[in-house]
Amino acid sequence: MSETTLEQVLIQRREANKEIVNVDEPAVKLVIFELGEQCFAFHGERIREILAQADVFFVPGCPPSLEGVINVRGDIESVIRPHELLHLPDGGAGRNSSILLGRGGGMSSGIRVDRVVDVVDVPHSSIQPPPATLPEHMRTLVLGVLRFQERPVAVLDLDKMFADYARGLG
Repeated sequence: MSETTLEQVLIQRREANKEIVNVDEPAVKLVIFELGEQCFAFHGERIREILAQADVFFVPGCPPSLEGVINVRGDIESVIRPHELLHLPDGGAGRNSSILLGRGGGMSSGIRVDRVVDVVDVPHSSIQPPPATLPEHMRTLVLGVLRFQERPVAVLDLDKMFADYARGLG
């Protein structure tokens, strides 16, 4: 390749790179999980920790949505099952289930999920407003929806979920 041809190629590349605009779009960290066959997510700043294994101790007289309590390094945390609040069948604590330690709505608790799918940063623009066809019981809990690995994911409002649970709606 001649020197002039090489110079022309380099000049063309520099000119082409001038058109590339690097825009830093705000990203949102999400903890994506499954409840039954459906995918949901919480904002990552609301989830303190993900526990793969924990002994849950039954507490007599509690509602069915309260699985029990766990000991997390000396702190006692409740463990709730969001299935009832979301009107989903509860499959029980399976082998792949995990507990998300969440904080919001003036409450701190563990949340039993069937499976943690991933913890990801997604562009804020990828989260769309909830569709109007959303069931009534979920309208106040869903902040938005997105597609992740070709599956729809509903982003839940942990503050609202915990506030509803504390008011006895769970």
